[in-house]
Amino acid sequence: MPSSDAPNARDALGRRGEAEAEKHLRGFGYRIVGRRERVLRGDIDLVALDGRTVVFVEVRSRSDTSHGHPAETVGVQKQRRIAELATAYIRRHRLEDCQVRIDVVTVTFGAEGSRPLVEHFQNAFDSPL
Repeated sequence: MPSSDAPNARDALGRRGEAEAEKHLRGFGYRIVGRRERVLRGDIDLVALDGRTVVFVEVRSRSDTSHGHPAETVGVQKQRRIAELATAYIRRHRLEDCQVRIDVVTVTFGAEGSRPLVEHFQNAFDSPL
């Protein structure tokens, strides 16, 4: 029987990863305009502005790399879903005339007290528009 703590631990890891990703992006001058944006039946982790470009950010976090790099979890099906959510967000907010990009930020947490490894993949896959 699976532990009922597993979803809570996974959610906590995801939230920590999103906070680290946000800090990283802010450090490069991005302005965060949305967090865990509900669209359709899904969430966009972060919505940011990089200059005049609207950036949809998928954040993937892992406690270590023993099960692979966090970016490996963004397969073709996940990419399609993110693009679908981004398209819905664009339509809802009437942003069709804006430049759009989809980035992936991975966060790997190491030993307790060590700094997480944050990697930023700009334009990670095709944007919806």
